Amino acid sequence: MKKAYAVLICGLSFMALATNQAHAQLQKGNILIGADLMGMSADFQSGNTTFNLAIHPKVAWFIQDNIAIGGMVNLGLTTGDGFTTFSYGVSALGRYYIADKQVQLLKQSRFFLEGNVGISGQNTKVDGSDNVSTNGLGIGFGPGIAYFITPNISLEGLLKYNLTVGFGNSTTNNQVAFGLGFQIYLPTKKAREVYNDVKSQMK
Repeated sequence: MKKAYAVLICGLSFMALATNQAHAQLQKGNILIGADLMGMSADFQSGNTTFNLAIHPKVAWFIQDNIAIGGMVNLGLTTGDGFTTFSYGVSALGRYYIADKQVQLLKQSRFFLEGNVGISGQNTKVDGSDNVSTNGLGIGFGPGIAYFITPNISLEGLLKYNLTVGFGNSTTNNQVAFGLGFQIYLPTKKAREVYNDVKSQMK
């Protein structure tokens, strides 16, 4: 019973937090947590069935208003008749949210620029042929837009150019990808207060 009561308090506390933090999502000290889905698709055409999915979990801290730094993980899988491609990577991440209201499409939206640099790779296995791989330095950058469906949750679209330069059968791999995702913005101080309240209720 105590645990159920604690969960209820936690939910109500975060609802109040979201209401009180309107227009404060991008302030210094907040945390950004979420993920992007890049190129999710499936093609079931007879004789040419393919599946493509990439997910990019992210976490970042706002070191200044509108500026966040953190990290991200890249995981991708593409399968088709006779081939399988697996992509991976770990990168440092940076974001800059454009504060100029003149470029906002909607009141609840913000444009941003995102960049990352780290280690990445791509391995392709082809039936009856040698595997093709590229791994080394991974760089990505591009523009995006965040639409806040609540004061602390945004849906996002991101257009990004990704480049991998390094070793393997192919020394260079590049692509342009468009993805949709979501981000959650949590004020660290308030989140800590909610956590302490829940912890005290469970004792």
